[in-house]
Amino acid sequence: MKKVVVTGLGAVTPVGNSIEETWASLCAGKSGIAQITNFDTTGYSVKIAGEVKNFDVTKWVDKKEARKMARFTKLAVAASAMALEDAGLSKQDMDGELGEKTGVIFGIGIGGFEILESSMEKYFKSSPDRVPPLSVPMLIPNEAPGNVSMLFNIRGPSLAVSTACASGTDALGTALEQIRSGRLDVCLAGGAEATVTGYGISAFSVLQTLASSFNDDPEKASRPFDKKREGFIMGEGSAVLILEEEEHAKARGAKIYAEFVGYGASSDAYHITSPSPDGSGGALAIKKALNDANLPPEAVDYYNAHGTSTPINDPAETEMIKKAFGNHAYKMKISSTKSMTGHCLGAAGAIEAAVCIKAIQDGFFPPTINLDEPDLENGCDLDYVANVGVKGVINCAASGSLGFGGHNGVVIFTKPKA
Repeated sequence: MKKVVVTGLGAVTPVGNSIEETWASLCAGKSGIAQITNFDTTGYSVKIAGEVKNFDVTKWVDKKEARKMARFTKLAVAASAMALEDAGLSKQDMDGELGEKTGVIFGIGIGGFEILESSMEKYFKSSPDRVPPLSVPMLIPNEAPGNVSMLFNIRGPSLAVSTACASGTDALGTALEQIRSGRLDVCLAGGAEATVTGYGISAFSVLQTLASSFNDDPEKASRPFDKKREGFIMGEGSAVLILEEEEHAKARGAKIYAEFVGYGASSDAYHITSPSPDGSGGALAIKKALNDANLPPEAVDYYNAHGTSTPINDPAETEMIKKAFGNHAYKMKISSTKSMTGHCLGAAGAIEAAVCIKAIQDGFFPPTINLDEPDLENGCDLDYVANVGVKGVINCAASGSLGFGGHNGVVIFTKPKA
Protein backbone atom coordinates (compact mmCIF):
# COMPACT_ATOMS: atom_id res chain seq x y z
CA MET A 1 0.00 0.00 0.00
CA LYS A 2 1.34 3.41 -0.98
CA LYS A 3 2.23 5.83 1.81
CA VAL A 4 0.68 9.29 1.91
CA VAL A 5 2.33 12.43 3.24
CA VAL A 6 1.31 16.04 3.78
CA THR A 7 3.38 18.53 1.78
CA GLY A 8 1.35 21.74 2.02
CA LEU A 9 -1.10 23.55 4.30
CA GLY A 10 -3.45 26.46 3.75
CA ALA A 11 -6.12 27.92 6.00
CA VAL A 12 -8.54 30.80 6.41
CA THR A 13 -10.18 30.73 9.85
CA PRO A 14 -11.78 32.99 12.48
CA VAL A 15 -8.37 33.32 14.15
CA GLY A 16 -6.19 33.93 11.09
CA ASN A 17 -6.08 34.34 7.33
CA SER A 18 -3.22 31.88 6.90
CA ILE A 19 -2.08 28.67 8.55
CA GLU A 20 0.70 30.59 10.31
CA GLU A 21 -1.69 33.19 11.75
CA THR A 22 -4.20 30.53 12.72
CA TRP A 23 -1.63 28.38 14.50
CA ALA A 24 -0.07 31.34 16.34
CA SER A 25 -3.50 32.42 17.60
CA LEU A 26 -4.41 28.93 18.78
CA CYS A 27 -1.11 28.51 20.60
CA ALA A 28 -1.70 31.84 22.35
CA GLY A 29 -5.23 30.88 23.35
CA LYS A 30 -6.71 33.71 21.29
CA SER A 31 -10.42 33.57 20.56
CA GLY A 32 -11.89 34.47 17.17
CA ILE A 33 -15.45 34.73 18.50
CA ALA A 34 -16.97 38.22 18.26
CA GLN A 35 -20.10 40.15 17.42
CA ILE A 36 -21.55 39.15 14.04
CA THR A 37 -20.86 41.64 11.24
CA ASN A 38 -22.12 39.62 8.24
CA PHE A 39 -25.73 40.68 8.89
CA ASP A 40 -27.88 42.77 11.22
CA THR A 41 -28.58 40.67 14.31
CA THR A 42 -31.46 42.82 15.58
CA GLY A 43 -34.14 40.42 16.80
CA TYR A 44 -31.82 37.41 16.92
CA SER A 45 -31.20 35.57 20.19
CA VAL A 46 -27.63 34.76 19.04
CA LYS A 47 -25.49 37.72 18.05
CA ILE A 48 -21.98 36.21 18.04
CA ALA A 49 -19.97 33.91 15.78
CA GLY A 50 -16.50 33.03 14.59
CA GLU A 51 -16.26 35.06 11.38
CA VAL A 52 -13.29 35.20 9.04
CA LYS A 53 -12.05 38.77 9.29
CA ASN A 54 -10.54 41.15 6.71
CA PHE A 55 -10.80 38.55 3.98
CA ASP A 56 -10.21 39.52 0.34
CA VAL A 57 -10.41 36.74 -2.24
CA THR A 58 -9.20 39.06 -5.01
CA LYS A 59 -5.65 38.28 -3.91
CA TRP A 60 -6.19 35.02 -5.77
CA VAL A 61 -8.96 35.62 -8.32
CA ASP A 62 -10.17 38.73 -10.14
CA LYS A 63 -13.35 40.53 -9.10
CA LYS A 64 -15.34 39.28 -12.09
CA GLU A 65 -14.71 35.63 -11.18
CA ALA A 66 -15.22 36.29 -7.48
CA ARG A 67 -18.73 37.62 -8.15
CA LYS A 68 -19.65 34.14 -9.42
CA MET A 69 -18.62 32.46 -6.16
CA ALA A 70 -20.39 31.98 -2.84
CA ARG A 71 -18.43 32.80 0.28
CA PHE A 72 -17.64 29.15 1.09
CA THR A 73 -16.07 28.77 -2.36
CA LYS A 74 -14.02 31.95 -1.95
CA LEU A 75 -12.64 30.61 1.34
CA ALA A 76 -11.82 27.28 -0.33
CA VAL A 77 -10.04 29.02 -3.21
CA ALA A 78 -7.88 31.06 -0.83
CA ALA A 79 -6.93 28.06 1.33
CA SER A 80 -6.16 26.01 -1.80
CA ALA A 81 -3.94 28.71 -3.28
CA MET A 82 -1.95 29.00 -0.06
CA ALA A 83 -1.62 25.23 0.31
CA LEU A 84 -0.35 24.82 -3.27
CA GLU A 85 2.17 27.60 -2.78
CA ASP A 86 3.30 26.04 0.49
CA ALA A 87 3.79 22.71 -1.30
CA GLY A 88 5.80 24.31 -4.09
CA LEU A 89 3.17 23.52 -6.73
CA SER A 90 1.59 25.86 -9.28
CA LYS A 91 -1.01 25.93 -12.02
CA GLN A 92 1.79 25.54 -14.55
CA ASP A 93 2.86 22.29 -12.91
CA MET A 94 -0.59 20.90 -13.69
CA ASP A 95 -0.24 21.30 -17.48
CA GLY A 96 0.92 17.73 -18.07
CA GLU A 97 0.33 14.36 -16.48
CA LEU A 98 0.43 15.76 -12.94
CA GLY A 99 -2.79 17.66 -13.58
CA GLU A 100 -4.49 14.39 -14.52
CA LYS A 101 -3.15 12.63 -11.42
CA THR A 102 -4.15 15.41 -9.03
CA GLY A 103 -7.58 15.65 -7.43
CA VAL A 104 -9.63 18.04 -5.31
CA ILE A 105 -11.80 16.59 -2.53
CA PHE A 106 -13.63 18.93 -0.20
CA GLY A 107 -15.92 18.41 2.75
CA ILE A 108 -18.87 20.79 2.51
CA GLY A 109 -21.62 20.42 5.09
CA ILE A 110 -24.09 22.91 3.63
CA GLY A 111 -22.78 25.20 0.88
CA GLY A 112 -23.90 28.68 -0.16
CA PHE A 113 -26.43 29.67 2.48
CA GLU A 114 -26.22 33.38 1.64
CA ILE A 115 -26.97 32.58 -2.01
CA LEU A 116 -29.97 30.50 -1.00
CA GLU A 117 -31.24 33.33 1.19
CA SER A 118 -30.89 36.07 -1.42
CA SER A 119 -32.30 34.01 -4.29
CA MET A 120 -35.29 32.84 -2.25
CA GLU A 121 -35.98 36.42 -1.25
CA LYS A 122 -36.14 37.36 -4.95
CA TYR A 123 -38.36 34.35 -5.59
CA PHE A 124 -40.90 35.24 -2.91
CA LYS A 125 -40.82 39.04 -3.19
CA SER A 126 -40.58 39.41 -6.95
CA SER A 127 -41.46 36.59 -9.32
CA PRO A 128 -40.13 33.18 -10.38
CA ASP A 129 -38.20 34.63 -13.31
CA ARG A 130 -36.35 37.11 -11.05
CA VAL A 131 -34.28 34.41 -9.35
CA PRO A 132 -30.60 35.18 -10.14
CA PRO A 133 -29.36 32.93 -12.99
CA LEU A 134 -26.28 31.71 -11.10
CA SER A 135 -28.15 30.78 -7.92
CA VAL A 136 -27.79 27.02 -8.35
CA PRO A 137 -24.14 26.99 -9.56
CA MET A 138 -23.15 29.19 -6.63
CA LEU A 139 -24.99 27.46 -3.79
CA ILE A 140 -24.39 23.75 -4.46
CA PRO A 141 -21.60 22.13 -2.39
CA ASN A 142 -19.54 20.79 -5.31
CA GLU A 143 -18.85 24.31 -6.58
CA ALA A 144 -15.94 24.72 -4.14
CA PRO A 145 -13.89 21.77 -5.49
CA GLY A 146 -15.16 22.55 -8.99
CA ASN A 147 -13.88 26.12 -8.92
CA VAL A 148 -10.57 25.06 -7.41
CA SER A 149 -10.05 22.48 -10.16
CA MET A 150 -10.76 25.09 -12.85
CA LEU A 151 -8.58 27.79 -11.32
CA PHE A 152 -5.55 25.53 -10.99
CA ASN A 153 -6.03 23.29 -14.04
CA ILE A 154 -6.54 20.17 -11.93
CA ARG A 155 -8.08 17.46 -14.08
CA GLY A 156 -8.37 14.52 -11.70
CA PRO A 157 -11.61 13.97 -9.77
CA SER A 158 -13.08 16.98 -7.97
CA LEU A 159 -15.50 15.75 -5.33
CA ALA A 160 -17.67 17.15 -2.55
CA VAL A 161 -18.16 14.99 0.54
CA SER A 162 -21.14 15.93 2.70
CA THR A 163 -21.43 14.25 6.09
CA ALA A 164 -22.43 17.31 8.13
CA CYS A 165 -19.78 18.24 10.70
CA ALA A 166 -17.65 15.22 9.77
CA SER A 167 -17.39 16.36 6.13
CA GLY A 168 -13.86 17.77 6.27
CA THR A 169 -12.52 14.68 8.01
CA ASP A 170 -14.26 12.31 5.62
CA ALA A 171 -12.93 14.29 2.65
CA LEU A 172 -9.40 13.71 3.95
CA GLY A 173 -10.11 10.01 4.35
CA THR A 174 -11.52 9.78 0.83
CA ALA A 175 -8.43 11.49 -0.56
CA LEU A 176 -6.18 9.15 1.41
CA GLU A 177 -7.73 6.14 -0.28
CA GLN A 178 -7.47 7.73 -3.73
CA ILE A 179 -3.71 8.12 -3.32
CA ARG A 180 -3.14 4.79 -1.62
CA SER A 181 -4.86 3.03 -4.51
CA GLY A 182 -2.68 4.73 -7.09
CA ARG A 183 -5.54 6.65 -8.70
CA LEU A 184 -3.93 9.95 -7.69
CA ASP A 185 -0.42 11.15 -6.93
CA VAL A 186 -1.53 14.43 -5.34
CA CYS A 187 -4.81 15.65 -3.83
CA LEU A 188 -5.99 18.95 -2.45
CA ALA A 189 -8.13 17.74 0.44
CA GLY A 190 -9.98 19.75 3.03
CA GLY A 191 -13.20 21.53 3.80
CA ALA A 192 -14.99 24.85 3.58
CA GLU A 193 -18.08 26.40 5.12
CA ALA A 194 -19.69 29.83 5.46
CA THR A 195 -23.02 29.71 7.27
CA VAL A 196 -22.80 32.84 9.41
CA THR A 197 -25.94 34.23 7.78
CA GLY A 198 -29.32 35.25 9.11
CA TYR A 199 -30.91 31.99 8.04
CA GLY A 200 -27.96 29.91 9.22
CA ILE A 201 -27.95 31.39 12.70
CA SER A 202 -31.74 31.26 13.06
CA ALA A 203 -31.98 27.66 11.80
CA PHE A 204 -29.40 26.39 14.26
CA SER A 205 -30.82 28.56 17.05
CA VAL A 206 -34.25 26.97 16.88
CA LEU A 207 -32.54 23.58 17.11
CA GLN A 208 -31.26 24.86 20.48
CA THR A 209 -27.68 24.02 19.56
CA LEU A 210 -26.15 27.52 19.78
CA ALA A 211 -25.04 29.35 22.92
CA SER A 212 -27.16 32.47 23.46
CA SER A 213 -26.14 33.75 26.92
CA PHE A 214 -22.73 35.15 25.99
CA ASN A 215 -23.66 37.90 23.50
CA ASP A 216 -21.95 40.49 25.73
CA ASP A 217 -18.87 38.33 26.35
CA PRO A 218 -18.30 36.46 23.07
CA GLU A 219 -14.76 35.27 23.76
CA LYS A 220 -16.07 33.25 26.71
CA ALA A 221 -18.93 31.64 24.79
CA SER A 222 -17.27 28.50 23.45
CA ARG A 223 -16.26 26.44 26.47
CA PRO A 224 -15.91 22.73 25.64
CA PHE A 225 -16.02 20.31 28.57
CA ASP A 226 -16.76 23.16 31.00
CA LYS A 227 -19.64 22.95 33.44
CA LYS A 228 -21.13 26.23 32.17
CA ARG A 229 -21.15 25.36 28.46
CA GLU A 230 -24.52 25.72 26.77
CA GLY A 231 -24.03 25.30 23.04
CA PHE A 232 -21.68 25.73 20.14
CA ILE A 233 -20.67 28.95 18.41
CA MET A 234 -21.05 29.09 14.65
CA GLY A 235 -17.78 29.51 12.78
CA GLU A 236 -16.70 29.72 9.16
CA GLY A 237 -13.52 29.03 7.25
CA SER A 238 -11.53 26.63 5.15
CA ALA A 239 -8.43 24.49 5.41
CA VAL A 240 -6.65 22.52 2.69
CA LEU A 241 -3.98 19.85 2.98
CA ILE A 242 -1.83 18.88 0.03
CA LEU A 243 -1.70 15.09 0.26
CA GLU A 244 0.90 13.35 -1.83
CA GLU A 245 2.19 9.86 -2.48
CA GLU A 246 5.43 9.63 -0.51
CA GLU A 247 7.79 8.67 -3.34
CA HIS A 248 6.27 11.32 -5.60
CA ALA A 249 6.89 13.94 -2.92
CA LYS A 250 10.46 12.83 -2.35
CA ALA A 251 11.21 12.76 -6.08
CA ARG A 252 10.37 16.43 -6.44
CA GLY A 253 12.15 17.38 -3.21
CA ALA A 254 9.02 18.49 -1.38
CA LYS A 255 9.11 19.26 2.32
CA ILE A 256 7.08 16.76 4.31
CA TYR A 257 5.05 17.92 7.30
CA ALA A 258 3.67 14.56 8.39
CA GLU A 259 2.62 11.12 7.28
CA PHE A 260 -1.13 10.50 6.99
CA VAL A 261 -1.35 7.00 8.40
CA GLY A 262 -4.94 6.25 9.31
CA TYR A 263 -8.60 6.96 8.73
CA GLY A 264 -11.70 5.44 10.26
CA ALA A 265 -15.41 6.12 9.83
CA SER A 266 -18.59 4.81 11.40
CA SER A 267 -22.26 5.61 11.95
CA ASP A 268 -24.01 5.84 15.30
CA ALA A 269 -27.34 4.56 13.92
CA TYR A 270 -28.86 6.37 16.88
CA HIS A 271 -30.29 9.89 16.34
CA ILE A 272 -30.44 12.55 13.62
CA THR A 273 -28.77 15.32 15.68
CA SER A 274 -27.43 13.77 18.91
CA PRO A 275 -24.39 11.51 19.26
CA SER A 276 -24.86 8.16 20.95
CA PRO A 277 -24.47 8.87 24.69
CA ASP A 278 -22.36 5.76 25.24
CA GLY A 279 -19.81 6.91 22.64
CA SER A 280 -19.82 3.54 20.91
CA GLY A 281 -20.10 4.90 17.37
CA GLY A 282 -17.26 7.36 17.72
CA ALA A 283 -15.13 4.79 19.52
CA LEU A 284 -15.57 2.45 16.56
CA ALA A 285 -14.26 5.15 14.20
CA ILE A 286 -11.19 5.66 16.41
CA LYS A 287 -10.51 1.93 16.55
CA LYS A 288 -10.85 1.67 12.77
CA ALA A 289 -8.40 4.54 12.31
CA LEU A 290 -5.89 2.95 14.68
CA ASN A 291 -6.25 -0.37 12.90
CA ASP A 292 -5.79 1.34 9.53
CA ALA A 293 -2.63 3.00 10.84
CA ASN A 294 -1.44 -0.26 12.43
CA LEU A 295 -0.92 1.60 15.71
CA PRO A 296 -1.83 0.78 19.33
CA PRO A 297 -3.89 3.34 21.26
CA GLU A 298 -0.79 4.22 23.32
CA ALA A 299 0.91 5.65 20.21
CA VAL A 300 -1.37 8.71 20.12
CA ASP A 301 0.13 11.66 21.99
CA TYR A 302 -2.49 14.28 21.12
CA TYR A 303 -6.16 14.09 20.25
CA ASN A 304 -7.96 17.11 18.80
CA ALA A 305 -11.51 16.58 19.99
CA HIS A 306 -14.70 17.46 18.18
CA GLY A 307 -15.43 19.33 21.41
CA THR A 308 -18.40 21.42 20.35
CA SER A 309 -19.25 22.90 23.77
CA THR A 310 -22.77 21.47 23.73
CA PRO A 311 -24.23 19.77 26.82
CA ILE A 312 -24.74 16.51 24.91
CA ASN A 313 -21.59 16.24 22.79
CA ASP A 314 -18.81 16.70 25.31
CA PRO A 315 -19.70 13.90 27.76
CA ALA A 316 -20.53 11.55 24.88
CA GLU A 317 -17.23 12.29 23.17
CA THR A 318 -15.31 11.87 26.42
CA GLU A 319 -16.94 8.45 26.82
CA MET A 320 -16.05 7.63 23.21
CA ILE A 321 -12.39 8.50 23.85
CA LYS A 322 -12.32 6.33 26.99
CA LYS A 323 -13.86 3.39 25.15
CA ALA A 324 -11.35 3.58 22.31
CA PHE A 325 -8.15 4.42 24.21
CA GLY A 326 -8.76 2.64 27.51
CA ASN A 327 -6.42 3.75 30.31
CA HIS A 328 -4.37 5.73 27.80
CA ALA A 329 -7.25 8.22 27.59
CA TYR A 330 -6.07 9.60 30.93
CA LYS A 331 -2.44 9.86 29.81
CA MET A 332 -2.69 11.61 26.44
CA LYS A 333 -3.51 15.27 25.94
CA ILE A 334 -6.82 16.28 24.40
CA SER A 335 -8.02 19.72 23.39
CA SER A 336 -10.84 21.40 21.53
CA THR A 337 -9.63 24.28 19.39
CA LYS A 338 -13.31 25.05 18.69
CA SER A 339 -13.06 26.94 21.96
CA MET A 340 -11.27 29.57 19.84
CA THR A 341 -12.52 29.07 16.28
CA GLY A 342 -16.11 28.15 16.97
CA HIS A 343 -17.63 25.27 15.05
CA CYS A 344 -16.87 25.61 11.34
CA LEU A 345 -19.16 22.71 10.40
CA GLY A 346 -17.94 21.07 7.16
CA ALA A 347 -14.58 22.83 7.43
CA ALA A 348 -13.98 21.86 11.07
CA GLY A 349 -12.33 18.49 10.47
CA ALA A 350 -9.92 19.90 7.91
CA ILE A 351 -8.97 22.85 10.12
CA GLU A 352 -8.40 20.53 13.07
CA ALA A 353 -6.35 18.09 10.98
CA ALA A 354 -4.10 21.00 10.04
CA VAL A 355 -3.86 21.86 13.75
CA CYS A 356 -2.71 18.29 14.47
CA ILE A 357 0.01 18.59 11.85
CA LYS A 358 1.27 21.90 13.25
CA ALA A 359 1.18 20.40 16.75
CA ILE A 360 3.45 17.58 15.58
CA GLN A 361 5.75 19.98 13.77
CA ASP A 362 6.17 22.41 16.67
CA GLY A 363 5.82 20.03 19.61
CA PHE A 364 3.00 22.03 21.18
CA PHE A 365 -0.38 21.06 22.58
CA PRO A 366 -2.87 23.88 21.91
CA PRO A 367 -5.27 24.65 24.76
CA THR A 368 -8.99 24.36 25.35
CA ILE A 369 -9.78 27.89 26.52
CA ASN A 370 -12.63 28.83 28.86
CA LEU A 371 -12.28 25.53 30.68
CA ASP A 372 -12.69 26.97 34.16
CA GLU A 373 -14.58 24.13 35.83
CA PRO A 374 -14.55 20.72 34.10
CA ASP A 375 -17.94 19.01 34.06
CA LEU A 376 -16.86 16.16 36.31
CA GLU A 377 -20.44 15.27 37.19
CA ASN A 378 -20.96 14.21 33.56
CA GLY A 379 -17.64 12.40 33.23
CA CYS A 380 -15.50 15.13 31.63
CA ASP A 381 -12.39 14.23 33.62
CA LEU A 382 -9.59 13.91 31.04
CA ASP A 383 -6.60 16.18 30.37
CA TYR A 384 -8.13 18.77 28.03
CA VAL A 385 -5.10 21.13 28.21
CA ALA A 386 -7.14 23.70 30.09
CA ASN A 387 -6.62 27.35 29.14
CA VAL A 388 -2.87 27.33 28.49
CA GLY A 389 -1.06 25.30 25.83
CA VAL A 390 2.00 23.26 26.74
CA LYS A 391 5.14 22.10 24.99
CA GLY A 392 5.88 18.42 24.49
CA VAL A 393 7.01 15.79 22.04
CA ILE A 394 4.20 14.80 19.68
CA ASN A 395 5.00 11.86 17.43
CA CYS A 396 1.39 11.02 16.65
CA ALA A 397 -1.79 13.09 16.61
CA ALA A 398 -5.40 12.24 15.84
CA SER A 399 -8.51 14.27 15.17
CA GLY A 400 -12.14 13.21 15.48
CA SER A 401 -15.31 14.70 13.97
CA LEU A 402 -18.94 13.86 14.71
CA GLY A 403 -21.77 14.99 12.45
CA PHE A 404 -25.56 15.24 12.41
CA GLY A 405 -26.92 11.96 11.11
CA GLY A 406 -24.52 9.99 13.30
CA HIS A 407 -21.45 10.38 11.07
CA ASN A 408 -18.09 9.79 12.76
CA GLY A 409 -14.69 10.30 11.17
CA VAL A 410 -11.17 10.06 12.61
CA VAL A 411 -7.78 10.76 11.01
CA ILE A 412 -4.29 10.02 12.33
CA PHE A 413 -0.98 11.68 11.45
CA THR A 414 2.58 10.85 12.51
CA LYS A 415 5.88 12.71 12.50
CA PRO A 416 7.67 12.11 9.18
CA LYS A 417 10.53 9.65 9.25
CA ALA A 418 13.96 11.23 8.96
